[in-house]
Amino acid sequence: MTTSEKYGVQNQSRQDNVRNSVDSELERQQAIEAAPYVSVTIQSSGIHPSTSRMITIDLVTLSPRLEPVETFHAVLDSKTDPGPFHLHGVTEEEFAGAKKFGQILKSLDRLIDGRTLLIHNVARSWGFIVSEAKRAMNDAARANRNNNRGNRRGGRGRRRQRVGHIPKPLVIVDTLASARRQAIVLDDVRTRGVAATLGVEAPAAQASVARAQVPHRELCREETLLVARLYGSLKRSGPLAEIDPQSLRADKFGLQRSIIRVQAQEATPTLVNPGTYEPGKTLIAGMEVVVAPEIEMDPDIIIQACVDADLSYSEKLTRQTSVVVCNQTRDIDGKAMHAQRKGIPLLSDVAFLAAVKRVKEGKKVDVEKR
Repeated sequence: MTTSEKYGVQNQSRQDNVRNSVDSELERQQAIEAAPYVSVTIQSSGIHPSTSRMITIDLVTLSPRLEPVETFHAVLDSKTDPGPFHLHGVTEEEFAGAKKFGQILKSLDRLIDGRTLLIHNVARSWGFIVSEAKRAMNDAARANRNNNRGNRRGGRGRRRQRVGHIPKPLVIVDTLASARRQAIVLDDVRTRGVAATLGVEAPAAQASVARAQVPHRELCREETLLVARLYGSLKRSGPLAEIDPQSLRADKFGLQRSIIRVQAQEATPTLVNPGTYEPGKTLIAGMEVVVAPEIEMDPDIIIQACVDADLSYSEKLTRQTSVVVCNQTRDIDGKAMHAQRKGIPLLSDVAFLAAVKRVKEGKKVDVEKR
């Protein structure tokens, strides 16, 4: 083959690669247009991604009318104790055939990338997805480094592992946070509990003997489709909690929260905490603020106001907490209930934003006494 013929073959090969890439991208866009949503539910061995592992994951892509298009389900092998059967419903036989997260990550990327991701409780569920993806990617990178060392020593190296990437949804919609934004009072924040409050058809939230006999795969799919129905109902009734995935990062527990929230939580106080806020009086810089879930505003608005006013933000409610931002004052639970028991006042989101407009100067922390 002459030199000119070689160049001709190489040029044709490059053109074919470009054409295939364009065709592949076009097919991808068509697939997303046909199914622009993907609903996801997970089961895990605990509540924190930093100390627990994902046990199952279930996904359904959905048409513009929220009709199922493609489904995916996997039981995962984390090499750790998954917890008792009654929590997840996965049998020993199913665990025996479980896959590593790295084996399914490419499939998750294909199903999630570019779509609107529907999740109930983003901090936890997305937190587990990101945590498991990072772990799988790190494991693959470690294996590839070891493989390279083997090649340099003259050994026969294995093929490089390419497990995928952290999924890249177009936007994330949190159905639980959306219910909060619409001022819906929730007695039960679980998916089926929220559905009951909204009047969305769903199985009863209470456990039963009959339900315990249903295979876990069916229960997971039922939950995944219910998240989609919750989204449809909430979309018709009011504003949604839509989250840019790029605005999230892991906190110390591995939960995916807003960057604003995590940075405020991690900041070292520079002002002395003057104690509990007295209703009717002025806030003092350095006071510690906790934000309960039961507010209509985006919590980031409240947290940013804290930062701007030199107030200290905390996720955890303690006796050092000065005030709790919470719109619900009756039939309370969680942070609001504990605040009431400790004699810590509650302020609504609107009242708090009005209060931070007039904050008294605080006293700086004595660095030598830290």
